[in-house]
Amino acid sequence: MKSFAAYQRFNTLTAIIILLMGSIAFYGVLQYVLIRQLDESLKAEQQEVSAYVQQYHQLPVIQNTKNQWIIVDSNVIALPKHKFRTITAFNKAEQEMREIRQLQFHLQVGNRHYLVQVNKSQAETEDLLQLIAILAFGMIALLLVLNFFVNRKLVNKLFKPFQQTITAIREYKIGQSQPLQLPGSPITEIHLLNGSLNEMSQRIYTEYRSLKSFTENAAHEMQTPLAVIRSSIESMIQQNNLDELGVQQLMAIDDNMQKLIKLHQSLLLLAKIENNQFALNETVHLDQIIRNKCEEKAAFIEARQLTIQRQLVPVTVLFHQQLTEILINNLLNNAIRYTAQNGQITIVLTANSFTIRNTATQGSLDTEKVFKRFYRPQQQTEGTGLGLAIVHEICRLAEWHIQYTFEQNEHCFIIQFVNQEEKI
Repeated sequence: MKSFAAYQRFNTLTAIIILLMGSIAFYGVLQYVLIRQLDESLKAEQQEVSAYVQQYHQLPVIQNTKNQWIIVDSNVIALPKHKFRTITAFNKAEQEMREIRQLQFHLQVGNRHYLVQVNKSQAETEDLLQLIAILAFGMIALLLVLNFFVNRKLVNKLFKPFQQTITAIREYKIGQSQPLQLPGSPITEIHLLNGSLNEMSQRIYTEYRSLKSFTENAAHEMQTPLAVIRSSIESMIQQNNLDELGVQQLMAIDDNMQKLIKLHQSLLLLAKIENNQFALNETVHLDQIIRNKCEEKAAFIEARQLTIQRQLVPVTVLFHQQLTEILINNLLNNAIRYTAQNGQITIVLTANSFTIRNTATQGSLDTEKVFKRFYRPQQQTEGTGLGLAIVHEICRLAEWHIQYTFEQNEHCFIIQFVNQEEKI
């Protein structure tokens, strides 16, 4: 949920609760005031009747109206208490049942006792309360609508710099020629956020440039001494004055030197991939690369008496030619190396995925470690342990999804080409 939506929901709910509670309280207070006014009117009528009796010692002539009437009952058994009450009774003038505010009191004229009931219709009060309630709820609805649109416009205006910051962060690439530069803002919090992000970006950019420089220098400087050492070893092997033990020792040194060179190249490649030092704007034909790599490995496949099956369709992706070749080469090498003698390798390429499976020599690989650096299955010493880690990093760079499964005694690697239609 977006912050604006959460704020709007909370703000609207709070406004509804406050306005409803206020309206209920206002309705209750207004009803109380109007009833008090009716009671004052009834009390004034009582005082007029009592004053007339005291002055003339007889009951006054009763003149009833539509909204007010007086009932005098001479059959009084017990003296009633002076009280106000609201009752529902039939209003003869309106010919319907109505809520009536009534005041009843005792009145003595000479030796006779009377029960006097002064009645006043609450119709006008009810109509007034109903009108006020309609107006109140109308005002609530209007206020909520205005509150929604005003808050929406205000919050959008306030959040616009924040959205601009998020957009700038999303579009920024660490390989750009300069660090992230976010503008200042009149809003204190956004200004502080942009300033902090600029400082952090500057530090990251500086460290990235240092790492990139180190990688480039290491790639250049280490290649030369490694090549010199290897050349010296080959020259020494070719000399005739070495005994068999010396030759074996030099061959062991040469083998380890070859591993060191491969390890060096693999680590440099991983560093370049992680630092996004490749331009991913080349048109790559996956089916052609797979055919070429299978032809290159034909001798190794034949030597191990392996059967290879290919189901390929033409697939073109927008990526990097060399990285794609490395990805296919590493997966194919891995399949050849870990396929049992007389085993089978199956390669399937569709528009949406690439699958390579091979007959296993042992059980399943560790699914949690298979793409980790320097991971090797038990009792395996060949390779650098970086091949599948490089494959995983290349897939991450291409935004492809790779997974490993083990079914029916076969290792299976599946790569899903995500969002390729948008890139091509």
